[in-house]
Amino acid sequence: MIRVLVVDDSAFMRGLTGLMLESDPGIRVIGNAKDGSEAVEKVISLDPDVVTMDLLMPGMNGVEAIREIMAKKPVPVVIFAAGADHSELTLEALAVGAVDFVAKPSGGPLEDCRAELIRKVRAAAVAKIRREPFKLVHVPKKAPGRLAQVVVAIGASTGGPSAIERLLAALPGDLPAGILVTQHMPPNFTTSFAKRLNRHCPLTVKEVGEEEELLEGLALIAPGCSHVVVDAMGKIRRDFSAAQYTPSIDVMMASVARAFGDRSIGIVLTGMGSDGAQGMAAIRRAGGRTIVQDEKTSVIYGMPRAVVSNGDAQQILPLDMIPLAVQRLVDELRRRNLGN
Repeated sequence: MIRVLVVDDSAFMRGLTGLMLESDPGIRVIGNAKDGSEAVEKVISLDPDVVTMDLLMPGMNGVEAIREIMAKKPVPVVIFAAGADHSELTLEALAVGAVDFVAKPSGGPLEDCRAELIRKVRAAAVAKIRREPFKLVHVPKKAPGRLAQVVVAIGASTGGPSAIERLLAALPGDLPAGILVTQHMPPNFTTSFAKRLNRHCPLTVKEVGEEEELLEGLALIAPGCSHVVVDAMGKIRRDFSAAQYTPSIDVMMASVARAFGDRSIGIVLTGMGSDGAQGMAAIRRAGGRTIVQDEKTSVIYGMPRAVVSNGDAQQILPLDMIPLAVQRLVDELRRRNLGN
């Protein structure tokens, strides 16, 4: 039985959240809190397995509460808050330790929201908690360079925003490769995510627009409304084909494998499910290189495990070792294919 503490300043939403969660026989709501301070107290006294956390509350807000919880009694937190209007606050909450987020229902089917909330609470119950938030700093920028001859394709889901921040922040701004990133995230959130990364990473980071080129020192984030694909000329376009996830890691990586072949590097980070497994297999078959985040440092090991199970993970590394591995592989592929 998964024991959940529900935190929201609205009595109606506390009741609705409880009803949605307890429609699953394996979940029981053991308490409620109306603000961040009460949430911290009840985490300590009730010892829940998972907390659902609103963000905008009087007094101590959700981000501040998550910081306190992670410092005093770490427990998995799923943000359950208003959607795109508060995307930057949601990203900050993920950065300080929340596992995942679900947008409150706002006109869409309530059943879809209920199913997503239950799925993510169940995943959070077995997730690893990051006790120390990653401290981002403002860094000087270098302008993107020439058209990229090597591409790094990165995919992530649950736990991914923080993992991607850590990875990109550790790469040099003049990395002689282009980077494509697909993070499972709704529209508008990806816009805020790209802006946040651009403020704090040596690389130039932006969300994919209508017309983009894959340039050295540039990291492009797939928008939440579409997939991204690349051609052999380094041209990026949005793709709206049907897939299990939008944006899809498999769609992105398959295009990278076709366009760049043995000049491609695939990376799958923490996340639920198996998106990316087929894409990594395509990169491996094309002669590219593959890296997955290890189980110990993954919040959820589902996506990396799928790649490993298929035999397509050439390197299985802790998150903090991946940036150096990327730089070494980029240098190796450039020397082998370009003679420099």
